[in-house]
Amino acid sequence: MALNDVLDRIDAELDAATERLMELLRIQSVSTDPAYKAECDKAADWLVADLNSIGIKAEKRVTPGHPMVVGHVGEENTDAPHVLFYGHYDVQPVDPLNLWQTPPFEPQLEETPNGTVIRGRGSSDDKGQLMTFVEACRAWKAVNGSLPCRITFFFEGEEESGSPSLIPFMEANAEELKADIALICDTSMVSRGVPSISSQLRGMLKDEFTLIGPRIDLHSGHYGGPGLNPLRELSRIVASFYDEETGKVAVDGFYEGVHEVPGDQLRQWEGCGFDEKDYLDNAGYTQAHGEKDRSVLEQQWARPTLEVNGLWGGYNGAGSKTVIPSEAHCKITCRLVGDMDPDALRVKIRNHVAAQLKPDCKVVWDNDLEGSRASVMDITRPEFTAARAALSDEWQREAVFCGMGGSIPIAGFFKSILGMESMLAGFANDDDAIHSPNEKYDLKSFHKGIRSWARILDALTQK
Repeated sequence: MALNDVLDRIDAELDAATERLMELLRIQSVSTDPAYKAECDKAADWLVADLNSIGIKAEKRVTPGHPMVVGHVGEENTDAPHVLFYGHYDVQPVDPLNLWQTPPFEPQLEETPNGTVIRGRGSSDDKGQLMTFVEACRAWKAVNGSLPCRITFFFEGEEESGSPSLIPFMEANAEELKADIALICDTSMVSRGVPSISSQLRGMLKDEFTLIGPRIDLHSGHYGGPGLNPLRELSRIVASFYDEETGKVAVDGFYEGVHEVPGDQLRQWEGCGFDEKDYLDNAGYTQAHGEKDRSVLEQQWARPTLEVNGLWGGYNGAGSKTVIPSEAHCKITCRLVGDMDPDALRVKIRNHVAAQLKPDCKVVWDNDLEGSRASVMDITRPEFTAARAALSDEWQREAVFCGMGGSIPIAGFFKSILGMESMLAGFANDDDAIHSPNEKYDLKSFHKGIRSWARILDALTQK
């Protein structure tokens, strides 16, 4: 199994690989909107056909929501390492459409100051990343006639809409999905050109509440003054979540389960190539606005947050309507670290809100509960050492173990349901505008991502 021949094949077939990705990007697989259900089915069918075309036995598996794609290859090689590769084929909605400079589902190559990019919804999150692994397997198979290890492919269609079918599917198919380790591509590099393996992920808590005041919307001329205004009360409660002087969350007990980052790990992060100014500039910030005594990387990777994601109520149409609204609404999410318990934290936040309520104001909480703990990977395993060396060889720069500010619950589910460790290696950049208009994926990330996975597969069989 000559690795160099595989890498040469990847280089020679880059145009064809890019066109295959373009085909997948044209499928409008928005999982959260029922209007796109047929498109999600179409994306799953496309992936099944593509895997089958390179000799991988793949099937579309029906769920109560969007289908899963499961494939297997190399099962006869019982002595070879067994990896599971996870990605998701669904994408975020494209709204606001008017901010897109090109049609979101008409992908195209575009020249930018940082090189050629693949522009289109899902190019980075996660179709482009998913296809880096598939293309690496295609090249291995073309050169060698087989793949270097046993591989299970597991592609989800609901990641962008809360994964309601994921846990039941994993529990029902646990024996089929179990492998030595899970590989996850839905991540980014710590900085452009710096290959990265994520060693910890923040968890997630979601909640939503409504404040109810008067029984109906009231005339502000009749009740303005003596009347309690739920929007005003909501503003006060939201402000009470934070200590403006320190930047910390002011909910009692919020930091229970949070641990300090060891000094040697902080020093490694400081030398990992992260550019704080570029990071802030990409978002249009001039400074960081979190905890005052923490670095940007520490805030992003190792500290918890409470974010207000949506506030609404009252009249939002054209012109003015002089009302005191009956209701005001708030959506919040928390990013969790260490040993923070999402269920216990939910109680603390709800108690905080209840303590702020005035007479004639009541709170109603949403019951669609969602939460996941933070994940910390065991980077002492030999697979991590092998993958780090492979990435360093490809990118000609030492790969780093980094944290992630985002939450990828699947890593925790692989651990809790299948008893598997996860290794997260992706090639996205901070400026890829995932979940936003004008999403893109660097062509270099796509190309070197394919080469990287080829090297990792080779390294995992040599460890």
